Amino acid sequence: MLDLPDISADPARQDNIARILDAAERLFRHYGYSKTTVADIARDLGMSTANIYRFFSSKTEIHQALCGRMLTHSYQLALGIRNQPISASDRLRTYILAQYKLTLETMLDEQKVHEMVVIAIERDWHVIEKHIDSIHDLFAEIIAEGIAAGEFFEQDPHVASKCFGAATVNLCHPQMVAQCLAKTNRAEPEDLIEFAIRALKK
Repeated sequence: MLDLPDISADPARQDNIARILDAAERLFRHYGYSKTTVADIARDLGMSTANIYRFFSSKTEIHQALCGRMLTHSYQLALGIRNQPISASDRLRTYILAQYKLTLETMLDEQKVHEMVVIAIERDWHVIEKHIDSIHDLFAEIIAEGIAAGEFFEQDPHVASKCFGAATVNLCHPQMVAQCLAKTNRAEPEDLIEFAIRALKK
């Protein structure tokens, strides 16, 4: 799972952190990450800037926590699909198509949100890497079940998971999705997914 500020011990602290993140996300969506300051967030909440710094050391840390929340939502989507009582192929297909739709709707249609994600990717924050690792682990579990069921050929599921992720990354990576949308010589999402799934089969 992803790292977020430790808010489990104190309900009041949990509430304050949630309020700060909600306000920050609202302002980032409206004005953009670059144009929003910690003072703006404090003003929106009717509190002092110093009070914000009691919970987050910087705007960067607020941004990191927000990205963590967004990625946690993506992980929960993947986990729900991983547990569906359908074939391994159908679960892989369903997740990639759902993630592609989420990327289009949440990260590209709302340009201010896209800016937040691009900045996080460019900074290579550990929350991004942990999310990728978590998704690869879920892929590996699905592929291992597909192998056990005779759906996929015998192989290292962890290696296969990383390869499957690499083969479909341009359907999940916001910058790559944005670039491919404007191109007419790229594979259709459904065709790319089917190609990747066929590589796992006997």
